Amino acid sequence: MDKTFEPSAVEGRISDLWESAGAFRAGRPERAGAEPYCIVIPPPNVTGSLHMGHALNNTLQDILVRFERMRGRDVLWQPGMDHAGIATQMVVERQLAERQQPGRREMGRAAFLEQVWAWKAESGSTIGTQLRRLGASCDWSRERFTMDEGLSRAVLKVFVQLHRDGLIYRDKRLVNWDPRFQTAISDLEVQQIETKGNLWHIRYPLAAEPDRFVVVATTRPETMLGDVAVAVNPDDERYRDLVGRMVQLPLVGRLVPIVADAYSDPEKGTGAVKITPAHDFNDFEVGKRHGLGLINIFDAEARLDLATNAAFLADAEGPDLAAVLALQGADRFAARKAIVGMLEDRGALVAVEPHTHMVPHGDRSGVVIEPWLTDQWYVNVKPLAERALEAVRDGRTRFIPENWEKTYFQWLENIEPWCISRQLWWGHQIPAWYTPDGAVFVGESLDEVLPQALAHAVENDVLSEAEAEALASAPEKAEGFLVRDEDVLDTWFSSGLWPFSTLGWPDETPELKRFYPTSTLVTGFDIIFFWVARMMMLGLHTTGEVPFRDVYIHALVRDEKGAKMSKSKGNVIDPLELMDRYGTDALRFTLAAMAAQGRDIKLSTQRVEGYRNFASKLWNAARFAELNECALPPGFAPGGVRETLNLWVLGETERTVADVTRAIETFRFNDAANAAYRFVWNVFCDWYVELTKPVLQGADGAAKDETRATVAFVLDEICKILHPFMPFLTEELWRTTGPMRGGRSTLLALAPWPAPLGVASAQAETELGWVVDLISEIRSARSETNVPAGAQVPLVLVKPSATVRAHAARWGDTIKRLARVAEISEAEALDRGSIQLVVRGELAALPLVGVIDFEAERARLRKEMDKLGTDIAKVETKLGNPDFLARAPEEVVEEQKERLAEARTRIAKIEEALERLGAP
Repeated sequence: MDKTFEPSAVEGRISDLWESAGAFRAGRPERAGAEPYCIVIPPPNVTGSLHMGHALNNTLQDILVRFERMRGRDVLWQPGMDHAGIATQMVVERQLAERQQPGRREMGRAAFLEQVWAWKAESGSTIGTQLRRLGASCDWSRERFTMDEGLSRAVLKVFVQLHRDGLIYRDKRLVNWDPRFQTAISDLEVQQIETKGNLWHIRYPLAAEPDRFVVVATTRPETMLGDVAVAVNPDDERYRDLVGRMVQLPLVGRLVPIVADAYSDPEKGTGAVKITPAHDFNDFEVGKRHGLGLINIFDAEARLDLATNAAFLADAEGPDLAAVLALQGADRFAARKAIVGMLEDRGALVAVEPHTHMVPHGDRSGVVIEPWLTDQWYVNVKPLAERALEAVRDGRTRFIPENWEKTYFQWLENIEPWCISRQLWWGHQIPAWYTPDGAVFVGESLDEVLPQALAHAVENDVLSEAEAEALASAPEKAEGFLVRDEDVLDTWFSSGLWPFSTLGWPDETPELKRFYPTSTLVTGFDIIFFWVARMMMLGLHTTGEVPFRDVYIHALVRDEKGAKMSKSKGNVIDPLELMDRYGTDALRFTLAAMAAQGRDIKLSTQRVEGYRNFASKLWNAARFAELNECALPPGFAPGGVRETLNLWVLGETERTVADVTRAIETFRFNDAANAAYRFVWNVFCDWYVELTKPVLQGADGAAKDETRATVAFVLDEICKILHPFMPFLTEELWRTTGPMRGGRSTLLALAPWPAPLGVASAQAETELGWVVDLISEIRSARSETNVPAGAQVPLVLVKPSATVRAHAARWGDTIKRLARVAEISEAEALDRGSIQLVVRGELAALPLVGVIDFEAERARLRKEMDKLGTDIAKVETKLGNPDFLARAPEEVVEEQKERLAEARTRIAKIEEALERLGAP
């Protein structure tokens, strides 16, 4: 073996080994009768690059699939990518601009899409390559893409079916509109940014009493041009007599009613709010309740559109109308400035108040999002949501942790229609065609809808029978008659079909039959609404079955202080850089060891470095085994082991395997990783290897042969339980430490998971457990009471039992060597000047007179405890202050809680040390 483990020299070679062996292919012949296990990867964007969220998400999935593969199941981890409509279109448009090529509108749709496919072929595999580097054991031979031919066919079929079922329809509603990209976007693509602005107080005069006014406050005065009402709370005494009366809209002259609606908060602003249903989501709902009209004052680029706007011009009048119309084509923010100036000039502006509030921005464009009234395609998801709710309530699908069910239920119970159309070119074009008179026909192809469209055209005198017959006989000429909808589908629509479309649906493929419903979904809480719920709804409606049995929801990876990572904060940790510095296994193990259910991960490079040291420690233990000729002989049977030390380590191995197995089965990744870590570092490396040295360095014989074999066997078991977490290191160890160095018959990735050994020995655990606990207690006591590191101190066994006396006689030399004990003796009572140790109910003591100053140590410990007490009081005061909890960032509150817990733990240790030192 090499002197050190160098990840950079190993990882690529091991990846090639897995690839050439087809280790991760589902449907291997030898597993034809095995139970299937399937996970579909949350498809990363084709534009994506590996970030820490990907690293966590895919590490956890890989742990599950490697574990189940080793347990003998026929595993399919289905990989693939999402076409990421708006992100990909943005990347390609930017590339065209950089190359000084014509823009997409200049080159046209077909030519632009050719450019996108060319970009995808050249640059769209980055994230896949990076996932392979992470060790993701997907069946890469089955990689899918949401725009590939099979998935596109599935999308068309589902759209058409939902339309026939009356669940897809076209409607005019408000959407999140991105004026830069000129498309509707989903809530997930909207970023709320705290912005310093103003609250403008505007006077609206009563129509019949011009000297009386209602004052409204708004952060967006430019939208007042589209006002259709003023709302006041029905319980607000100030306005009760005004409900039902009309006010005149300043500058525009339009008369609008005062309506009573609970949406208006009497405690907020003036208690009266302007209602602009075409430009505010809340106002839209108020408008529906009161039957108010809709006046859209912006065009697609968020510029004023007034001059030919019939809805705006209706009932608009007065001396200021011409000045307002002169703003035609003005950007919304320029219009805001102009309108505020006009209001001020006319005495309608009462006050301007500085106001900080959250403003929605497009996460990719960076521009302020405009709630905009436009025609879009929608899914009536209410009936679908009912089935998705029932599937979780009756246990067909379960969430882990269970508390995420509440989030899922809350959203589905209050679900709104889903806007599925986007004004982009890259994506699944909506399969709808329009006739010249505006009739719409939906089908999977032009050929499918043409007969219906022609029949409609003849019936409504759009075409003559002869013209219709001509088009029917030459469908290729129908494009002038039927025009396809230019919009594409929201990418969440195609990814909502992911669990079954990737397996070949709508065809009845063997993969679909074997692996659907899938077993587990691993994803983040932020897309429960956007993806998990939609997969549930579409899966149940389309296939009649839930798309997955278990949904494991992991938390966020934050920086070491608990702050959310962001480029603006400069605290983003790049997983690729960590993999370069410390190796992929160290990063993976760190993420797993910190992935406690329901708790965010506070990631620091020091933790990753620590687990790299863990990898090095295991490597060094394997080298120790090699140097001592530890190898597994043919036919080695753990049940035949007789040496107490070896029985002890086999018992510890069996317990650890059970702990790791149970933890992975219940998605407690941190418990699994930490159980493996404790065994490898503490039991095997720190204790067992150390305790075997006298045997391995002694005379040849049966004990030495058995110990060599046991060391090799336990190393193999370690490789197996660590493999899901640290696949590269363990596969390399497996490769280089074959039985009698003769090689292996299989890759570790395909080796069986450790089986129960049935060798647990109570006698061995009692004996070695006492030795280990005693040495640990001595070391702890020495450290707590400041015994000099090099000091050799005596150990006294106080009235020992016959069993302890025998243990001490057998392991005396080991205890002396590892605990720095000068001699071991017995006594009937504990002498003054000794510190006591209680080990498994038996009393021992360390006489320290002349070694330490008891009084000075007691004083030192009390001083430290007093300081900790002061610190605890300060932190408790902070955490008991509601104002601090409300204002402090989440990461600061968490840091204070951790400080408090650490201080309390330290005080407990000091109290224990003082008790050891005894009363003065």
